[in-house]
Amino acid sequence: MSLIIFVVISALIFFSAYIFMGAWITKWMGLKDDNTTPAFTRRDGLDFEPIGWKALLPQHFSAISAAGPIVGPILAGTLFGWGPTWLWIIFGSIFIGGIHDFTTLVASVRHSARSVAEIVKQYINQRAYKLFLIFIWLTLIYVIIAFADVTAGAFVQTASTEDATAPGPAVATSSILYLLLAAFMGLSMRSGLKSGPAKAIFLPLVLVAILAGPFMSLDLEKIFPGHGQKLWNYLLLAYCFIASITPVWLLLQPRGELGGYFLYFIMILGFAGILIGGLSGGIAINAPAFSNAPLFFGTEGVRPIFPILFITVACGACSGFHSVVSSGTTSKQLSRESDARPVAYGGMLLEGLFACLSLAAVMILVEPKGKPDVIYANGISNFLNFAFLKTVPTQTLYQFALLCFATFIFDTLDACTRLARYILMELTGWTGRRGIIWATVITLVLPVLVVSLPSATLNGKEMPLWRVFWNLFGSSNQLLAALALLAVAVWLRHIGKHYALPLFGFFFMCVMTLWSLILTGFDYYKKVSSGSVAALYSVEAGVAAILMVLAVWLAAEAFVIWKKPIEKIEPLMDTEL
Repeated sequence: MSLIIFVVISALIFFSAYIFMGAWITKWMGLKDDNTTPAFTRRDGLDFEPIGWKALLPQHFSAISAAGPIVGPILAGTLFGWGPTWLWIIFGSIFIGGIHDFTTLVASVRHSARSVAEIVKQYINQRAYKLFLIFIWLTLIYVIIAFADVTAGAFVQTASTEDATAPGPAVATSSILYLLLAAFMGLSMRSGLKSGPAKAIFLPLVLVAILAGPFMSLDLEKIFPGHGQKLWNYLLLAYCFIASITPVWLLLQPRGELGGYFLYFIMILGFAGILIGGLSGGIAINAPAFSNAPLFFGTEGVRPIFPILFITVACGACSGFHSVVSSGTTSKQLSRESDARPVAYGGMLLEGLFACLSLAAVMILVEPKGKPDVIYANGISNFLNFAFLKTVPTQTLYQFALLCFATFIFDTLDACTRLARYILMELTGWTGRRGIIWATVITLVLPVLVVSLPSATLNGKEMPLWRVFWNLFGSSNQLLAALALLAVAVWLRHIGKHYALPLFGFFFMCVMTLWSLILTGFDYYKKVSSGSVAALYSVEAGVAAILMVLAVWLAAEAFVIWKKPIEKIEPLMDTEL
């Protein structure tokens, strides 16, 4: 197969799924634009603020995507080959991830933009609600830990290929300028500047920020030798705090729009570059479709495809984090019910297509190995080089690709902290400004403690913090997806709609993730048996055990309810909140 055929088949499959599957699920859920959405009924200018789907889609897309559909597919492609990774991206996005995102958004909108956890409380019980909130909160914390460390590493380490070099400090400077531009864009739009002119002004300024980065490098490793990455971790967590307590119009919405259009830009030009490079013979598939990874039973140092593939590629196929975004920030901004199709289902399919682009960066390598950000930047800069007909310096394109990688993570970090704050406030009943601040502080305590722990090693090599927690992040994320699908299935059963699709997704994801958590336990046992164990591995094993207990408990609570006769339950209205 050529890379052109890979791209064309992927795009056609996703486009067909949006047209036909998208139309079917819209009819299935009975979306009606006559129903006023919570963005209007609860409008407050802080969290509830209606915007059209063309503005909401890039924000939602950038929040759910970030580095997930980059890191996951690249890791899976290097471990298992691009063949099984591609199949999971296609199947997962259309039949599990897309259904998950769409139904959780609709369920939230139909329940006054309340979270999936609130739906669990209404249709299962109070105990399951509390357990679900704790589960979501823990999952979000590990998303913050994993992505903050990935970004911190990109800010201190110099990435390079044969043709280009991108110093991490330059990427850090460009990223800070990007955030400042987003804030100025938010202020400008709040003062009356329309969305179109705002994008016309600020998108080119982001390109200026990229070019300015190398001339204003912020090298913390040079200032504080040996502590640069830790300091960046702390600064990124401080940014998360600020982003969580500011109004959505100041940073979340404008940064989301800028990030979303960057994703569009990368995807369109990336695929164009693949087509041009493929036709000219400059780009071809070099990596093997399958690795030597076993199907079911791993060996020393080699993980099996089942279940590890399905927790390695989360964003890009199916991700529980999306349900938190859909029922957290997106449902509070949806203007019409019918917008759920392009925003939620379309957003998931776009993310699947983006994951295919990331996978293409692995496919062009003769030996698919290396850090995900370097593999990604190498691939994207190659694709863009052909898209621009080799008229732009490779160095600039490489720098641009790494900045995009960092900005995508910012999109998830601030949205994730805000969502974790929502969850903790919901769990504790805290309200007002003091509640917002305390919920954010407590949410960030565990990430601060974890990034402060000494580094771990594996086979004598130092393991980056994000790599230690990636499987745990993937497992908790996919378990969250399974439980969200279970909650949706219970709700659909109560209102008399078909629930086979979400129930299938629940069983599939539940089996894969519990299986992977059991393997994590066995791996930890082997490390303990072989001698000393780093504190990070103990934290990983402990959290894995907690997640398993919570997941099994929640599933048991739902099973008890499922056995009972269906009772008519009316969704709470805004006046009852």
